[in-house]
Amino acid sequence: MNLSLDYAARGLTSNEVTERQAQGQVNEVAKVTSRSLSQIITANVFTRFNALLGALFVLVVMTGSYIDGLFGLALVLNSAFGIGQEWYAKRKLDSLAVLHAPKATVIRDGETLSIDVADVVKDDLVRLNPGDQIPADGPLISTEHLEVDESNLTGESDAIAKRVGDEVHSGTAVVAGSALFRAAVVGEEATAYKLAREAKVFTRAHSEVQASTNRLLKWLTWVVAVMFPVAIIAQYRDLETGTFAEFRMEWRTIILRSVGGLVALVPEGLVLLTTLAFLLAALQLTRQQALVQELPAVEGLARVDVICLDKTGTLTQGEIVFDHCEYLPGQDPDEALDALGAFAHDPAPNATALAIAAHVEPSAHEVIARRPFSSARKYSAVSLDNGQTWVLGAPEIVAGRDEVLLARVAPLASQGIRVVVLAKVESPDDFGEVVPVALVELSEAVREDAAQTLAYFQEQDVTVKVISGDNPDTVAAVARRVGLDCDSVLSDDSPARQWGRIVDARRLPATVEELAAIVDDIVVFGRVTPEMKRLIVQALKSRGHTVAMTGDGVNDVLALKDADIGIAMGNGAQATKAVAQIVLLDSRFSHMPKVLAEGRRLIGNVERVASLFVTKNVMAACLIIATAILGASFPFLPRHMTLLSMLTIGIPAAILALGPNKRKYVPGFLFRVLFLSLPAGIAAGMATFIAFALAVGTDSERSTLALIVLFIVNFWLLGVLARPYLWWKIVTVVAMVGLAFFAMVWPLTQRFFNLNMPSHEWLLALIIGGCGAAVVEITHWVRRTRSWSFPVRHRDETVVMSGADLE
Repeated sequence: MNLSLDYAARGLTSNEVTERQAQGQVNEVAKVTSRSLSQIITANVFTRFNALLGALFVLVVMTGSYIDGLFGLALVLNSAFGIGQEWYAKRKLDSLAVLHAPKATVIRDGETLSIDVADVVKDDLVRLNPGDQIPADGPLISTEHLEVDESNLTGESDAIAKRVGDEVHSGTAVVAGSALFRAAVVGEEATAYKLAREAKVFTRAHSEVQASTNRLLKWLTWVVAVMFPVAIIAQYRDLETGTFAEFRMEWRTIILRSVGGLVALVPEGLVLLTTLAFLLAALQLTRQQALVQELPAVEGLARVDVICLDKTGTLTQGEIVFDHCEYLPGQDPDEALDALGAFAHDPAPNATALAIAAHVEPSAHEVIARRPFSSARKYSAVSLDNGQTWVLGAPEIVAGRDEVLLARVAPLASQGIRVVVLAKVESPDDFGEVVPVALVELSEAVREDAAQTLAYFQEQDVTVKVISGDNPDTVAAVARRVGLDCDSVLSDDSPARQWGRIVDARRLPATVEELAAIVDDIVVFGRVTPEMKRLIVQALKSRGHTVAMTGDGVNDVLALKDADIGIAMGNGAQATKAVAQIVLLDSRFSHMPKVLAEGRRLIGNVERVASLFVTKNVMAACLIIATAILGASFPFLPRHMTLLSMLTIGIPAAILALGPNKRKYVPGFLFRVLFLSLPAGIAAGMATFIAFALAVGTDSERSTLALIVLFIVNFWLLGVLARPYLWWKIVTVVAMVGLAFFAMVWPLTQRFFNLNMPSHEWLLALIIGGCGAAVVEITHWVRRTRSWSFPVRHRDETVVMSGADLE
């Protein structure tokens, strides 16, 4: 580093700035708000579902029967919905991506300049003033009572006094005083960006619904691979042709009948409905000022059973408020108020002065000398034109010898109340005789809706952990004010008994395994570093918890990224918003109950209707196997399955999925769906095949009769899943039955869907369909009356619920 001898006065020269710019030693960094457009498109297009359905769509297009390729719309819509929502969230977040410190004050060639933060170069001489955010890392060259808020990096809300030679770091802010520092480390090597670097590795929120669907698709991929040649052979045998020339004449029919069965094996409606439900929920949450960056995050919220909160900015407003002024016996309140006015209406007020200023008038006397507050001194002083000198500061400094006064203050401090003593002194330096006049009580402003929000979480069996860089006792005091239980005694067999419910995180074990043994019983974590926040989240997850983490500072990035659901505040650091799945645009944590309720409504409703889709898949598998064994043709064309899916599954499922649902999340989604879908699907498949086999007439008439039977079974299943009945559910079911009847009898739809109503055998259809419906009803009754036990992953706990509670 070759700097001029007069660097402290002149800063860099123009040539030195140009040289550093040429070497790339600038403060510009690539800002990552979320995935790029190409990454979004790739993730939503190249999926197992699209590959499976796309291959079948290509086969249908090859036959030239485009009507039978209507199922391909599900492929396009599913990808479009996913891409559209994530791109919308990206653009919304980009619009919020304003740099915290858009300008920096530097000295170059002896002149003071205001430049963009990105234009700061290595070794620039930067001037800091109150309110400035520090743009780079480096040592202080000179300072005048500088105090820095480092909570964005450390979580510690108390301002830190800095001296010449001390390091300041990017991402922190100047609270009081002024200084000059050398920008020794700029760009991506600066502290704030090092912490945020892992944010560039994108991690997608886990969705049990999507994971279960993907598991089904994985199984079905192998089923389709096996069934496709089986279906082709079965359709070829049914044509009763023995020459290759005849096969070439009929290959289109063979492909269409085969694809008709294979399409029914793919739960395209479930995938599309899940994506659509996620999208609508995300749009609803956006109106609640909660921006969803990834659609699966909506469902992930339903599974959250632990939420980790920061104190500052989440439970509190991040500012100090005036609570009370207690005048000591024998002192003049008017004189005290006048003195407080001199402190409060400081031209460069700190947080304490601002809090007091809202409640006192300016002093009637002129301030002839002022000593600003310093964290090192822990007091401020003023001298008035009436000859009086006053100090305002920490009790142990101002009244350190008054044991009675200190004993009076101690209980207030344990409650999280900050007390400063107002006293008359002879000198602002050595005080001389000290006469305490008043106790000024201050506290952190707790958000008005914090207690109500946390009460909602407790009602929903969501455990709340408060994680902060502040003193544990201070954090615990705030936690008590918002209704958290921090003081209950732990049982003798609790591994955390020696720690208690309030801990200084500096004393905690440094490994996930050791921390996991005690983390469940601890409520308040104080003095937490960014690395320890991450360990706490990992320990909770290792215990089987689904963890949500809120944060606003760069110090929260690592923990947000490792949490199942990361929730960032809209006014937080850009790196924090980049890794979060949900951003609270107005930074109000009180939106979280609505977000949680929306997630639970979504997963409850998706589970309710998933049985409709999976039943169709099981039915198709049964039909393919039966036709292959008996050498019969598949009963349906792809267009038949499109009509069936639309009226008995797609439209009603979309409506049911939008209804209210307050059921709490219960693990075991896929097992419960299969419990109803497997017997219902087998019954539907067997009923359909029997009807098709017993029917007489043309293939079109036989297919139509089989379709009627399948409509009966599926509509009964729809009616079962719509319980308990409400007027809008009844209207939905009746409307779908009416539309099915209309499609069967209207000539235009008959031609479009290749339907030919049989002239007789209606009684046969009703009997066979009724038998299938009876199997569905019995299966539902068994599911509703039995008790369900669900082991909790990594924990010796079991959730037990009745079938009725799951509806």
